[in-house]
Amino acid sequence: MNYQVLGKPRDRVDGRLKVTGSALYAGDRHPENLAYGYLVTSCVAKGSIRSMDTSKAEQGPGVVAVYTPFRPLKLYAPLSREEGGGPGDEQPPLQDRGIRFYGQIIGLVVANSFEQARDAAALIRTEYDPAKPVLTWDEGLPHAFAPKSIEEEGSTATVLAPGVTHIDDVIRQAPVSIEVTYREPMNHHNPMEPHATTAIWDGDRLEIYEATQGIISHRRTVASVLGVDEDRVHLLCPFVGGGFGCKGSMWMHSPVTAAAARDLKRPVKTVLTREQMFTLVGHRPALIQQVALAATPDGALQAVKHEVQSTVATSKVFIEAAAHRTSRFLYKSPNIQVSQKLVPLDVGPPTFMRAPGVAPGMFALECAMDELAVKLNLDPVELRMRNYAEIFPGKNVPWSSKNLAECYRIGAEKFGWSQRRSEPGVRLEGEWLAGVGMASALYPAHRGGASAKVRLLADGTAEVSSATQDLGTGTWTVLAMVGAEYLGLPVDRVRPALGDSMFPPAPVSGGSQTVASVGTAVRKAAESAIQKLIRLAVSNAKSPMHGLAPETVSYDAGYLAADNRRVAFADVLNAVDRGAVEAVESIDPLSHDGRYAYHSFGAQYCEVKVNRYTAEVRVQRVTTVMDIGQVVNLKTARSQVMGGVVFGIGLALLEQSLLETGSGRFANANMSEYLVATNADVPYIDVAFVEKPDLVFSPVGARGVGEIGISGIPAAVANAVYNATGKRVREFPITPEKLLLGESGSPRISVI
Repeated sequence: MNYQVLGKPRDRVDGRLKVTGSALYAGDRHPENLAYGYLVTSCVAKGSIRSMDTSKAEQGPGVVAVYTPFRPLKLYAPLSREEGGGPGDEQPPLQDRGIRFYGQIIGLVVANSFEQARDAAALIRTEYDPAKPVLTWDEGLPHAFAPKSIEEEGSTATVLAPGVTHIDDVIRQAPVSIEVTYREPMNHHNPMEPHATTAIWDGDRLEIYEATQGIISHRRTVASVLGVDEDRVHLLCPFVGGGFGCKGSMWMHSPVTAAAARDLKRPVKTVLTREQMFTLVGHRPALIQQVALAATPDGALQAVKHEVQSTVATSKVFIEAAAHRTSRFLYKSPNIQVSQKLVPLDVGPPTFMRAPGVAPGMFALECAMDELAVKLNLDPVELRMRNYAEIFPGKNVPWSSKNLAECYRIGAEKFGWSQRRSEPGVRLEGEWLAGVGMASALYPAHRGGASAKVRLLADGTAEVSSATQDLGTGTWTVLAMVGAEYLGLPVDRVRPALGDSMFPPAPVSGGSQTVASVGTAVRKAAESAIQKLIRLAVSNAKSPMHGLAPETVSYDAGYLAADNRRVAFADVLNAVDRGAVEAVESIDPLSHDGRYAYHSFGAQYCEVKVNRYTAEVRVQRVTTVMDIGQVVNLKTARSQVMGGVVFGIGLALLEQSLLETGSGRFANANMSEYLVATNADVPYIDVAFVEKPDLVFSPVGARGVGEIGISGIPAAVANAVYNATGKRVREFPITPEKLLLGESGSPRISVI
């Protein structure tokens, strides 16, 4: 493919707005007569509310209203995802006195200022009839259950070779095998922008500014909870200050704010506090994963067994499909079994978090592959190549495009993998032990149904619009670049527009699907707009191309050409006195008809140093090579992979949500004690792409890049820590105490 615009590095078209502070987010809106909402949340994890004394709060300065289950706002059950909605929590607040988790919404105070609402909320006295919550693995495991389905395969998916009746028989009889357990804690998203809602009613019509990753699904769901027609809700979200999945669903602070604004007949804005974001907008579940691998002495896998237990809220099912999204796809083996069980706890509903299922699942699978490589005395890259899956294992379906072998090779060369010392704990640099590790990366390729509008304007520019959203990934720029590519125009002559539910509909920005979905719709709309332009040019008597047969007129780089005539489209539009020609086109979701499997792939290498005295782990450098089809914007794609790597470093070494097992409260629900990777934790990150368009997957050739960058890094870090120290840590995060002390409390790293 000879792309003129796609694949080149491009500055963000919205960059100046962001760095100058001109970009307005949901919480930045200040309509006239604005009131401020502050959520009141429960202080117990389970039970019911006996009473709420709101008298002092109601008398507070500036207080407009106090809503509770005893003075409720009427809300309805939301549409499910199957119905086209996108609820994060399926139970609207204030409709009963039941308590399902600590931090649940039990009230809303509305006042003339944020401070007045916050201070009044602190005056409310609530009495509970508490019940004993289930908050630990030991308490929840007896109630574990298998979900009804995970995607198309059910809670257990099995591939067995002819004559094999049980995968455990293969594992027991294999010449070489390992059986290992890995653990991961709950994690929270912590985007820079907190969730925020600003709701404005004009009669029976709602204008709502929202921090969301899904404009259309959010509008549909909030309308269902408010009991109004979807067409009477206008949702705007031009900018999102990060999401990572927690803004992919509609959470209940949004409709309760809108309901208060409707009741008070004035605008209301609610911005969640950082602590409220730990309970009200989801988290990544905790997981226990058992992985068993069986192989021949030369490393050929004979069996892959991956069992997952993940926590879930008692009130809503959410599946962190760690095995189904990883071990089911990545390596060839005649026997594969993946399974999932959910362990119910009295916590808020979990939700999608960057690379859901894949990031935690790859930690288990790729660390197990490293452990098998050590047992076989085989290079970890070589082990992966000996089990390279040319087709979807067990289904004999080819990949739409797969260049993982090239990722391994390029990454190894760039990183200097051939210099690796296979014996662990032998590279000593002063007081630091050094080691290297690697892991595969993968993420499913998604393409949803989407629509876009393209307008060719009489001033020689073009507009591209879609009701998609830019959660920081660069979608503003992608719209402009894809429009420019297929209109043959410079990027600065294409104006993108998004973040408005009145534009043609688009899917949620999740599953790394936005570029493939909206980009394909933009291409189709651009081609349609060009055809409309040609038909107008040959049919209108005022046109310089009037009377020509449409098939004789071509379009190139903003010009119509035929019979030695070459006319700019702006001149055609001005000649016929038309301000614009526009086209709206839609694409269907990707057809999973069984002919192809769709995934992106990559290889990730890293070097770490571990202090001999303190067991502090420092990541020194990272090399990552990705196969994501056609790169649209090289600059923002590289940035996305770098962000994923940073996320993965945090997952491996720092992040854990600490749930108090007595109260159900998250003890570190703040940015001081919930540790995320900062500039001091992040080394040089070398990013490269295998740029081979996947034209089977989409006409643009691009697959998503937002999530795959995290998928292999946690395992690569853990494997590098082993190579540096000779100590396996199978529980995230890898903290000094886990390296210094073994399970019995005995020292693991010698202190000299």
